[in-house]
Amino acid sequence: MLLPLAWLWSASLIPSSYSVLTMGPADTGGVPGSHPHLPGAAGGRDVTTLVEPSRAAPDVEVTLTARQQKVTVPGGPTLTAYTLNGTTPGPTIRAREGDLVQVTLVNESVPGGTTLHWHGIDVPNAEDGVAGVTQDAVPVGGRHVYRFRATQVGTYWYHSHQISHEQVVKGLLGAVVVTPRAGLGGDVDVVGLSHLYAGRRAVQGRGGDVPVEVVAGKWARVRIINTDNGIMPVWVSGASYQVVAVDGTDVNGPTAVEGKKVALAAGGRVDLRVQVPATGAVRVEMGGAALVLGPPGSSAPATRAPTDVVDLLSYGTPQPLGFDPTKPDRRFTYSIGRRPGFVNGKPGVHWTVNGKMFPGAPMFMVAEGDVAVVRIDNHSGETHPMHLHGHHVVVLARDGVKATGSPWWTDSLEVGNNQTMDVAFVADNPGIWLDHCHNLPHAKEGLQAHLMYEGVTTTFKLGRDTPNSPE
Repeated sequence: MLLPLAWLWSASLIPSSYSVLTMGPADTGGVPGSHPHLPGAAGGRDVTTLVEPSRAAPDVEVTLTARQQKVTVPGGPTLTAYTLNGTTPGPTIRAREGDLVQVTLVNESVPGGTTLHWHGIDVPNAEDGVAGVTQDAVPVGGRHVYRFRATQVGTYWYHSHQISHEQVVKGLLGAVVVTPRAGLGGDVDVVGLSHLYAGRRAVQGRGGDVPVEVVAGKWARVRIINTDNGIMPVWVSGASYQVVAVDGTDVNGPTAVEGKKVALAAGGRVDLRVQVPATGAVRVEMGGAALVLGPPGSSAPATRAPTDVVDLLSYGTPQPLGFDPTKPDRRFTYSIGRRPGFVNGKPGVHWTVNGKMFPGAPMFMVAEGDVAVVRIDNHSGETHPMHLHGHHVVVLARDGVKATGSPWWTDSLEVGNNQTMDVAFVADNPGIWLDHCHNLPHAKEGLQAHLMYEGVTTTFKLGRDTPNSPE
């Protein structure tokens, strides 16, 4: 018995330096003859070449200085946190549709290095901010410049993707808002980034009720961002509301919602449109903290979270997707499980993807222009918020029940235990992209795979002899 155990232990040891290209087996999605590239392969494109092509002066230019420092959250705890320009969350980055955005990250004192990942923004691969895949972590005293075109209107966020299970929890994050060039039609624009600091919820860096001045009768677009590792309930007290966008994509034909909550996945965003009543205020509740919208001094009583949930599979009105998911070029299965074994020499009950433990999870191979359909099957005993970098997927069905509402485009999809979700996407953003659970400790524990375009390579390395540890 000892010999097989010794072999399993030895086989599980992760090299001191390795490439993401040499991780698990290639899954070609049923396309015969498709084969992963190797570093230096003829005709290969390195991730560093996949950049924003424009060298023009940026329309939006921001410098973010990352520090480790003591922070007191108003209405919350005092803790050692990671800040950007002295605050957590960091500054909200605002752009208009089509703007060229340039962000310079300066690491003043974050130990172990850091990066910025643009969660939900389908940036060119070189700008994705994943240490060891698209760049090296920025060391103390170093800097890195990110450039991308803000072509996607909506609500997004940025966060570290170096030691992310620690740096995100400790506050290295902020919001990104991209508005239409024509504006929001007079709606008041409100950002509500929610984060747990030492287990206590804060919105926009403040605990408890956060007042936002809005004139009576005025409509507001409230952008809720869940930066934590689990589902966050979101509901409204004092008025009905509409769900007008999910993960940065507008909902087609939203309708009024009363007596229901939105179950917002980790990493996910939802935009609610609410009208402040003629008297009093309206509360946008986030399970322990709230935005209170109304004239100065106005208030509204808090309410309990509703039991019923807005079902995004049937909410809104259908409209064409722009591609045909019934005739995909590739079909994949992303089956999430758990079983005993060794990961890097450590025994335990570990996450698996298609039966393989880290770092043997599959590389899902696509070619540019492919339509891909993925069945995500979760039988692991826990729920998982799945996040594919660089792309949005559209939900086709849940447990075999087809979508009937507005196309549900998402980049942070909660997949419950013993649940199956069928999704589709167009492979229109070449690169090497993480596809992982956004309960970040789960990702650290190995619940991650990669979407890899044929012909794309990287020279960045992972492992203890490198500066890079993305999860």
